[in-house]
Amino acid sequence: MVVPIFINFTIVLERVKSHKNRNIIMSILWGISILFCMSFPVSLGQNIRLDLRIVPLILGSLYGGFWSSIFLSILIIVYRLYSGVSIGFYNSVLVLLLTIPVILFFQRYFARSEKRKRVKIAIGLSLYYCFIGFIIFIILRGFSIDYAKIQIIQLIFGAIATWFFIVLYETIIEINQIRTELQNAEKLRVISELTSVFAHELRNPMQVTRGFLQLLNEPDLPKEKKEYIQISIEELDRANEIINDFLAFGKPVINNNERIEVGYQLQRVVKIIQSYSLSHNVQMITEILEDCWIYANAHKLNQSLINILKNAIESMPNGGIIWITCTSTEDGFIKITIKDQGIGMTKEQMDRLGYPFYSLKESGTGLGMMVSYQIVRSFKGEIQVKSEKDKGTEFIILLPQIN
Repeated sequence: MVVPIFINFTIVLERVKSHKNRNIIMSILWGISILFCMSFPVSLGQNIRLDLRIVPLILGSLYGGFWSSIFLSILIIVYRLYSGVSIGFYNSVLVLLLTIPVILFFQRYFARSEKRKRVKIAIGLSLYYCFIGFIIFIILRGFSIDYAKIQIIQLIFGAIATWFFIVLYETIIEINQIRTELQNAEKLRVISELTSVFAHELRNPMQVTRGFLQLLNEPDLPKEKKEYIQISIEELDRANEIINDFLAFGKPVINNNERIEVGYQLQRVVKIIQSYSLSHNVQMITEILEDCWIYANAHKLNQSLINILKNAIESMPNGGIIWITCTSTEDGFIKITIKDQGIGMTKEQMDRLGYPFYSLKESGTGLGMMVSYQIVRSFKGEIQVKSEKDKGTEFIILLPQIN
């Protein structure tokens, strides 16, 4: 059971980039783990054997999802069938039929939960699996004190093993996330230090070049040359916008926050970007709750919202609808939701959002989204992203509410 975890974090995550391929590889590894568990059980006489197949089954199902769960279940059934049709075979089939739907039901909650809840869900499913196995065992073989003791041992060891391996798995995930964040933080620190140094040196020749191009743009110039000059000016302006994004990220954040009403700022942002959305045949539908107060910088909040809305509009080349909502949550946050009908993103693309030089647009730099993430974090908030390829994207911005 340790081997699949070790291979996952040392080889699979480093070398396999596709989420689908990772799931396939891990399903096979958990399947091998199940086969070894079932091949080397603890024999207690009278054809009674105990093993810990429940651990790789639960881990594979919770982390791998539906198809991984189905594959592992079929593997168990085929192995028991190969060993011979007996009471143990019927016991395994009935237990899987009664437990796999429950595991798959909780898998959705497991994927969205934090570490503590994940541990509780996994242990609860392990206890449920063992309990169902105990009931079916009694039905098929009859009740006896010795059988009851054996099943209680199975239940205790199954729960302990599940707890140990789920905590191990989640701890390694946390360590990997911390390592990744440290690496990214170091990269961004270097960028922020270089930004202010190069921005001034780059802007001076750019402004001089732009000025001379404007002087050359005389009325009597041929149309073709005028187009070349205009394209050059536009490209210089685009380069200047990239430098501005760099400066917004690299310069120290000045804490001039104040008490602002999110609904009012959101309405302003919608009005600002309304003409841009109409030019792209995009309709914006708003549902904004009033009296949502936070402690933030209004200008920077608007900058972050405009960046996200602009990306949402540009993700719908054929037009569509954007839903914008602002509500308060029970746990003390203001929740801003921006949902579009755009091209959507894969899990790999979502994981890379907010990092420099990563953009889904051909001419994009990724700096606008990076600045948006930094602004929200500076307000002690967070951005959550939900997306499906060709089905749209939903940005959820959570900001601490004040009275």
